[in-house]
Amino acid sequence: MRKRGLATLSAILVVGSLCAGAPQPRAEAADSGGGAGSPTGLGVDPDTVTIPELQARMADGSLTSSALTSAYLRRIKAIDPTIHAVLRTDPTALRQAAASDTRHRHGATRGPLDGIPVLLKDNVNTRGLPTTAGSPALAGSPPDTDAALVTRLRDAGAVILGKTNLSEWANFRAAKPTSGWSAVGGQTNNPYVLDRNPCGSSAGSGAALAASLAQVAIGTETDGSIVCPAGMNGVVGHKPSLGLVSQAGVVPISAEQDTAGPMARNVIDTALTFSVLSGGRAADGLTNPGALRGKRIGLWRLPSLGPEVDAVMTRTATRLRTAGAEVVEVTPPYQQRLSELEFPALLSEFHRDIDAYLATREGPRNLAELIEFNRTHPAEQTCFAGQELFEQALAAPATTDPEYRAMRAELTDLSRRSIDETMATHHLDAIASPTNPPAWTTDCAWGDNDVIPSSTPAAVAGYPSLSVPAGFVDELPVGLLLMAGDHEDTELLSLGAAVERRLHAWRAPRYLPSVGTGASR
Repeated sequence: MRKRGLATLSAILVVGSLCAGAPQPRAEAADSGGGAGSPTGLGVDPDTVTIPELQARMADGSLTSSALTSAYLRRIKAIDPTIHAVLRTDPTALRQAAASDTRHRHGATRGPLDGIPVLLKDNVNTRGLPTTAGSPALAGSPPDTDAALVTRLRDAGAVILGKTNLSEWANFRAAKPTSGWSAVGGQTNNPYVLDRNPCGSSAGSGAALAASLAQVAIGTETDGSIVCPAGMNGVVGHKPSLGLVSQAGVVPISAEQDTAGPMARNVIDTALTFSVLSGGRAADGLTNPGALRGKRIGLWRLPSLGPEVDAVMTRTATRLRTAGAEVVEVTPPYQQRLSELEFPALLSEFHRDIDAYLATREGPRNLAELIEFNRTHPAEQTCFAGQELFEQALAAPATTDPEYRAMRAELTDLSRRSIDETMATHHLDAIASPTNPPAWTTDCAWGDNDVIPSSTPAAVAGYPSLSVPAGFVDELPVGLLLMAGDHEDTELLSLGAAVERRLHAWRAPRYLPSVGTGASR
């Protein structure tokens, strides 16, 4: 197959999105949610508009970045008190938008993200804005410099709209945490059903996009923290291949697995944002985003997520087969061994990497000081008190220890083989699995109910994965997770666009206060 770069993929997806108008709305939002704070007089639907459509309007002068940014700021003010996804907005956002409008008027735009409002997860260093990882320990002075990915966004003309809440320390503090909670931001709610959890450490980014509080958002993932909130909040999330997006200036867990990545309400916006974050790097392969015929997809069912999720996968497989794809059932090997090895390795890596990061910030200078900070600050105990993972990481073997090095080597080998061997044996274009179960009820006393193994093979291998909306269990979204080989991000995004178009699974949230008990813990 002829190899083309990400810029080619973006161009093809732009044409496809303008022709097909994907994704199409499937339901009206309730007046108390989707209608409140919606941009008026802009001629666009904030739930379904794509970046190419916005750029076309900006190019013909019928829309400005200033008007778009103002509309999103109004929407945040109206809707976010219900879901608590946005920690703070950037006071310079309208100034950034005005600069973009000047570039548009003079024909000097910097690309498809010029003038597009973006929310950043609050573990991404942003000069002039607090970057806290959800902890009061970092809530003092903002970072002096931007993370490398923020520099790329600014250079592309994107409007930094603000920062999103996250699971404190990216869910790597307590043994039984509650996703979407931080001492800085409190609890983020799932916009579909407000007493349900938004999942993963990029909880605020996923919930904000579901509520259409920005055009795109940035999440980060070590294992599941982009794709699970994407699936559970009914949006798209792309975990890039390791190393394609710089981690410089991002609060870490593990350099061996961490990556930032784009989240959006559709694949085209996700792909365009990834192109900026990765510096427009090419990936191997490209498929026609309009065609599934002849594609071979391996379905990893994961019945442990429940019969209702399995029924969504059955319906998904039927729709893909109707579109001409071949769907074969697979079970990637080595999963039990991966689950045994991953956590101990992450403990050693977290100690190394968080010490290096804390040395660059005001506040606790290392993990030991951070543990002491948490012991003496009451805000850290308002949802759950534990910091068992911090304490275990402090006592973990150093990353120079031969036992650790052997563990990480085995992890890398087995995780890559789990994907490579499965794809080679069945001649697959991608492996698909459920991204998430229906969202569990948020409960500080119980913590998360989030043993979701689908994200682990790609996360540990450093391979790309992509979650797209697949369907619903009652009112709760379920995503389809697609994964492929190393640096096959372009091919995966193209395939994801075709799957998205075929499934037509998105619908707007209704901000229900609760639903029945069938999908709870």
